[in-house]
Amino acid sequence: MPTQIAVDLGETGIPGGLIGYEYRPLSEPVYLGAIGERGLVAIATSGLFGRVAVDVSSGHVVQIPMIESATASHVNRDLDSFNRCVAAVISRFPFYVEGDEERCEEVAEEMRHFVSGIDETALVQNGFWETFLPPA
Repeated sequence: MPTQIAVDLGETGIPGGLIGYEYRPLSEPVYLGAIGERGLVAIATSGLFGRVAVDVSSGHVVQIPMIESATASHVNRDLDSFNRCVAAVISRFPFYVEGDEERCEEVAEEMRHFVSGIDETALVQNGFWETFLPPA
């Protein structure tokens, strides 16, 4: 695993907890060397086949739909921002009680505001957070 990513993970760790099938942390990071300019370090699964990873060249956290994917979508500007966003979203689960879907929309809007306050790059179009926390 690339040295700087190992240092960053040593400082911040992989965020614990689950966000349904959208985010499930791996027990250990996995270097995916063939993706991107200098490779990715996967830290979690996302969906059935996707991964959340750190881009070695930029330090950005990205999501890839499958391990073989050549493209990645933006998640956060860095690992620290991602950790803080994950912790904030997990702290608000569940977003609503069955039968109170209106509350879900309110909480999603609160979380959009909070996530964008942590990292202004987080809510990019079709990105991880934008699709997870759709607008009301």
